[in-house]
Amino acid sequence: MKPFLPLLLVAAMASAAQADVTVGVILSTTGPGASLGIPERNTVDLLPKQIAGQAVKYVVLDDGSDSTAAAKNARKLVSESQVDLLIGSTTVPTSAAVAQIAKESHTAQIALAPYAPAADEQAWIFTIAQTNALMAEALIEHMQENGVKTLAYIGYNDVWGEDWHKVLNELAPAAGIKLVRDERFNRTDSSVSGQALKVMSAKPDAVLIGATGTPAALPHTELRRLGYKGTIYHTHGAANSAFLRIGDKALNGAILPVGPVVVWDKLPDSHPSKAIASDYAQRYEAKYGANSLSPFGAYLFDAMRLVEAAAPAALKAGQPGSAEFRQGLRDQLEKTTEVVGTHGVYSLSPTDHFGHDQRARALVSVQDQQWVLLHAPE
Repeated sequence: MKPFLPLLLVAAMASAAQADVTVGVILSTTGPGASLGIPERNTVDLLPKQIAGQAVKYVVLDDGSDSTAAAKNARKLVSESQVDLLIGSTTVPTSAAVAQIAKESHTAQIALAPYAPAADEQAWIFTIAQTNALMAEALIEHMQENGVKTLAYIGYNDVWGEDWHKVLNELAPAAGIKLVRDERFNRTDSSVSGQALKVMSAKPDAVLIGATGTPAALPHTELRRLGYKGTIYHTHGAANSAFLRIGDKALNGAILPVGPVVVWDKLPDSHPSKAIASDYAQRYEAKYGANSLSPFGAYLFDAMRLVEAAAPAALKAGQPGSAEFRQGLRDQLEKTTEVVGTHGVYSLSPTDHFGHDQRARALVSVQDQQWVLLHAPE
């Protein structure tokens, strides 16, 4: 039997060397978050097939925009697929659900929505999307420059809507802007007439809609239908082609912050994200059609940019599929600096698991279903 032992050892070593890096991807490709999740799913075909000489396997599951399903998917990926990394989900509530499983299983998560866990809960949680505070600063600056003194808010009745309201309460008063109305609606609502009428009665200089994707168009179009003439602002969560299509000309004049990739063809050549955003955008639209680009798919692309940067050092800690590799990947993600992505330049640290600066945002307006670049910090 002795001759077989070296053969078994060689086979085991070969198996370990050939182990795939397994990435579990949880997306909202159905339900209210589908207009965000579908371009994320489409982007899977554009992700790297190898990293640091290791094959990469992507296991993609749909959570239906439901937090319970997101948590169930995460648990399945960890226990059955034994993933090395969790990416997702698409919305803040579903990302929060995935985070609980990431924390319990000691598997790093890169959320695609701006989910911000408490400082003592973030060890295994990283977030690729820009923070709401970073994007809100651009809106507040624009409001100040344009004489806005009173502001009304219509936002989701969930974590996303609440966080934006919290950020506004922190930033607006210091800028001399008074919040005069706070209204909420659900992602699945088909009417917001009551909320819009209450906003109108407050006679604000401007309105901010704290919603994402296609549902963000609903309060906007209703306010215009009722005759509201003030400026309407949106969050970066609204920045996709479906939002533009559904809102159509009623969206003309809307102001919102976006990631650089949204206006890739309008960025100056000196912008750090110009080259990679252009490459991603052109490959995406070559595959899925003209004007199909979405910033949400680009978040998934950038998530794997971080993994590409972190993986070589993580592989020195252990092989894919091992607890040592998962720990190493978490540790190296936390050390990534100046990683250029489509949404800006990422530099993470033990105290900053977002890693963005002002280069991660551009301010745009909407005109005839097109983005008009107003400002893009370099």
